[in-house]
Amino acid sequence: MPASDPNPLHLTPAQRKDDLLRSMRLCTSEGIVAMPIVTMSLPVNVFITALVAKAYILPKPMIGLMSAMPFIGNFLQIFVAPALMRWRPPKTVSVLFATLHMLSWLSLVFLLPFVPKTDPVAGGWWLIAWFFVTSMFIAVAGVAWNSWVQDWVPARVRGKFFGRRNRLLQLSTLAFLLTAGWVLSRWCYAVPAFQAVVIGAVLLRCFSLRWSWKMPTHSRHRAAPVAPSFLGQLRVLRHAPSFLLFVAFGAVWSFAANCFGPFYHVFMFEQLDFTAFDVGLLATLSAFGGALSLPAWGRLLDRYGNKSVMTLSLVLWQSQSILWCFLRPDNRGLLYPMWIWGGMMSAGFVLGQFTMVLKLIPPEAKHLALGMNLALTSLVAAIAPILGGQILQWALAHWPNALSVYHVCFILQPALAVSGALLLVRVHESHASDFTSVVGAMRNIRTLSGVLGLDFLVNYIFYRPQKR
Repeated sequence: MPASDPNPLHLTPAQRKDDLLRSMRLCTSEGIVAMPIVTMSLPVNVFITALVAKAYILPKPMIGLMSAMPFIGNFLQIFVAPALMRWRPPKTVSVLFATLHMLSWLSLVFLLPFVPKTDPVAGGWWLIAWFFVTSMFIAVAGVAWNSWVQDWVPARVRGKFFGRRNRLLQLSTLAFLLTAGWVLSRWCYAVPAFQAVVIGAVLLRCFSLRWSWKMPTHSRHRAAPVAPSFLGQLRVLRHAPSFLLFVAFGAVWSFAANCFGPFYHVFMFEQLDFTAFDVGLLATLSAFGGALSLPAWGRLLDRYGNKSVMTLSLVLWQSQSILWCFLRPDNRGLLYPMWIWGGMMSAGFVLGQFTMVLKLIPPEAKHLALGMNLALTSLVAAIAPILGGQILQWALAHWPNALSVYHVCFILQPALAVSGALLLVRVHESHASDFTSVVGAMRNIRTLSGVLGLDFLVNYIFYRPQKR
């Protein structure tokens, strides 16, 4: 039976069950080996930060512009992905664009020796142009993959399957971060070290693509009700003030997290003399804290609601972010408990964002609401690091103490994030949507995970378990 067969009618229930089990096994396996290249595609991670802060040392505005590329990809895919999935099934679109994404990373292996190290501006434009292309490919591939996988996984087993898959993918991500960090620091951030990491990730991605295409998935899609007109959906959203407030809060939060977010890793490399392995270890501690606390946050969200728990977790999380303003080389050891605490507290906020979206989006205007939320937060998230890079470059040029410049800039995220919570507490969340999954709704949360040091969330599948 060909892997692309959408829904063959001649299969017996036993054969369909066998195909489902095989697809689940292949889906888990392909996710494990896909994580290295997916993680490297985040705006901030061990590989990208070492590339722009150690190997090529780009100007701060260019680092900010490069960090904006994945968010620009998230925005532009809104105009591309829906049309492509009307042209071909989501599985075909996902595998095609994941292949193009892999080839774009393979091109980096041949591009790196020609990127001029003596001219940081020219080198920066080379890397930014490349990162824009690869970000577009993975943005389309990610949305198509979400649409495809949620179409064939039955709702009754979704929680158990994705829960197990998420845990294995976390282990894969952390193993890659530690390995890549060790390789880059061991070979002193030489170009061959970066090439070796990319080649390893590309080879693993080949297995991922092969297993994805071989998955004998069968669509469980039912005919969707006809959506209201565009103007009708706009009228629905105009009468959904809680949703609009939540979008406004999301925009404030995206700006707070991204304005100087990409430069936290740069600060660790330049001012605290951390190695790539040290940063990978911090990500491991963050994931450990998040994994420990996630079940408890889920119970609190069910009992007390999203708004209160999200506000509490955000305040507790950002309270430790203030310590960034006091970090120096002699007390850099504080980062280890800080990242454990950050992983524990951020898990409640991120999980709350997902369940809050499910409650607030009006079912009658679901697609417009999702597009509006993603478009606005993506634009803000793209503008923020560009602006942050310009501010940081200007301040470093006019203030002789670089450590103090970073300390002053790092107060923005906790101050603005906690202020944004004033919008969050005004949201009314009694209305619940009648759909159980939001395709692409968490796209920016996954992209933000690199900025926030939560790399284990990059390919996390959010779900709501079926209530018995």
